Amino acid sequence: MHATRPAMLVVAVLAILLSGCHNLDFSSRYGSGEIDIYDSLFSLSVVDSSFAVAVGNHGTVYFTKDGGETWEKGRTPTNALLYGVSMANRTHGWVVGQLGTILRTEDGGRTWTAQPNLKVDEATHLFSVHTLDENSAIAVGEWGGRIYTTDGGKTWSDNSLTVGVDHPQFVWLSVEDQAKVRNGEKVYEDVSLQDVSCLNASGHCWIIGEFGYIFLSDDGGQSWERGEIMGEVRMDPILLDFDQLALDDDDVERITEFASQIEDETHLNVLIDPFVSDTEIQRYYAGGSPDDLFDVISARLDETKGALEEAGLMSDRLRMYNKPPWDYADFMEHDDTFLDRYIGGRRAERPMLKISVIQNPFLFTIRFADPGHGLISGLGGVVLRTEDGGRTWTYVETSRRQALFSVASTDGRAIAVGEKGLVQYSEDRGLTWSPPGDEAFPPIFTFMRDLSFAPEANDFGFIVGQEGMILRTSDAGKTWTQVLPPKERRGSGGLAG
Repeated sequence: MHATRPAMLVVAVLAILLSGCHNLDFSSRYGSGEIDIYDSLFSLSVVDSSFAVAVGNHGTVYFTKDGGETWEKGRTPTNALLYGVSMANRTHGWVVGQLGTILRTEDGGRTWTAQPNLKVDEATHLFSVHTLDENSAIAVGEWGGRIYTTDGGKTWSDNSLTVGVDHPQFVWLSVEDQAKVRNGEKVYEDVSLQDVSCLNASGHCWIIGEFGYIFLSDDGGQSWERGEIMGEVRMDPILLDFDQLALDDDDVERITEFASQIEDETHLNVLIDPFVSDTEIQRYYAGGSPDDLFDVISARLDETKGALEEAGLMSDRLRMYNKPPWDYADFMEHDDTFLDRYIGGRRAERPMLKISVIQNPFLFTIRFADPGHGLISGLGGVVLRTEDGGRTWTYVETSRRQALFSVASTDGRAIAVGEKGLVQYSEDRGLTWSPPGDEAFPPIFTFMRDLSFAPEANDFGFIVGQEGMILRTSDAGKTWTQVLPPKERRGSGGLAG
């Protein structure tokens, strides 16, 4: 495991979150009850109409016991950024964060104790946690991080996503990591999991992350299956003749039309998948060198890639996972079936190129109103909706392309919040979205990172964001008021007026 692209991605996301004028303070922040500096907040957990906990910068924990009228600072043993919080009840809960940080409270958020775990040893970030009860929780993070506890956090078991020899990422691993996979050692998948959420009474849980990753569980997180984002743009395969390398004009025209439908949908990438016929395999590869066959496959891929780029798609959106492995000799030293398996996977009745959409949104938050109906918010104003418990998802239009960091629904109303004061409302369970009226939502110019309603008193909720901003509603999100910081402590970038 090497901290390359995921570490850069974490930095990029944090740059969005911390883009306001916030003076960083790295002095010890153990907390004394009184809030002296209003730190940016990233996550909250609302237990009931009286009790809530919010977490954020520099080991910050705020909690309220009177419905948000007053807030106190909890005592934490860390300066790490805290990304996720989940309370099982008014006394027990967890916080997760930077470099594998896990904190536990048993006194309602007043004091927190660090819990050792393998992600601390690996120095990988944890982004979200959900408590199933006061002894059980699931946490997720970078490098496919997925861990859980059933003993109050004394021990954490690892169920992270890993790479096997048949995984698409295997050929892109370093030689050292490939050897680890062959030896049965864990090599984590290069994907960041951003949020985990459950409906505790039902046993239904969901996990989301980058690359459009969605998982669902019907047994409280003991087992998981993949959800699917349903796209509307499809293209029939390009059928080729024996030995044909160049594309016909009609096929180029089809590629151009295909590209025009997704050119502005930057969360969508394109997979180019090449196939060869038995006749071509027999002619260019008969158990000897595959180089001539690789030349044919590469020429077809280059031709298709060029047509897509000419049609307006940037090269960084094009994926060719099954391009020829020219370094096959390195693989054959450890796996003498590698070449036959690759060529067998490229075999078809006739030569063809399959061009398909890869759902690639970066997803931030997932919330369900009931076991069937759920919403996801993501980068670029993405909102996804499901009516079948998370097995299939469809895109719905929003009015802006800015990041929507969080989404929640209550009483038939759905609300999504994000960067630069972006707010979207839906009055039809997430089917259509529009900005709220001036009377519903105060003008905000900074980021809002999380939104949550009380499970049993779901007309009551909070929004948290930049520089300690906390908004409160007591009418199911119809109207919101700011409760923190107090007016005399608000910065110029926050709530107007």
